[in-house]
Amino acid sequence: MELTLSILIGFMIIGAIFAIHAKDLLSAVISVGIVGYSLVIVFLLLKAPDLAIVQIVIETITLIIMVAVVLDSTREELKIKNDFKSFTNITLSIIFAAVLLFFFVQATADLNSFGQHSLRMADAYVTGAAEKTGSINLVTGILFDFRAYDTLGEVTILFAAALGVLTILRIKGKK
Repeated sequence: MELTLSILIGFMIIGAIFAIHAKDLLSAVISVGIVGYSLVIVFLLLKAPDLAIVQIVIETITLIIMVAVVLDSTREELKIKNDFKSFTNITLSIIFAAVLLFFFVQATADLNSFGQHSLRMADAYVTGAAEKTGSINLVTGILFDFRAYDTLGEVTILFAAALGVLTILRIKGKK
């Protein structure tokens, strides 16, 4: 599993570097998508399917919106200067997709079967949590006593995202 994680992290690094140095915006958006989908597979390998589901939904929606914006905002048609370069890009894209699909299948094979759960972390929370926290509600006790910093981080991220969206809408509204 360490080798698989290392290869996926390598893909993520290559995708991030390519996104920074890409000549056209569409290539940069697609390489950011490679980074996001690689992260989905990493979450699956680390047995965090809840994070993987959230990441794949957000990544797909973001990628669709970003590609639509890039294609809609392009003023002139993209001209392919050379057929060999186009063939190379398509071949590399197919190879990256095949490798990511291989790792996705490998990661999902290691998950528990549907309906079965593993209590590797939850057992410490569930066993005696009501007595340890003094809370009547088990979920509230776990969120605010055991995982308070995690909950604070999630709330901070949601607040920053909402503030960013409001800022963008306000700037767009003034024009």
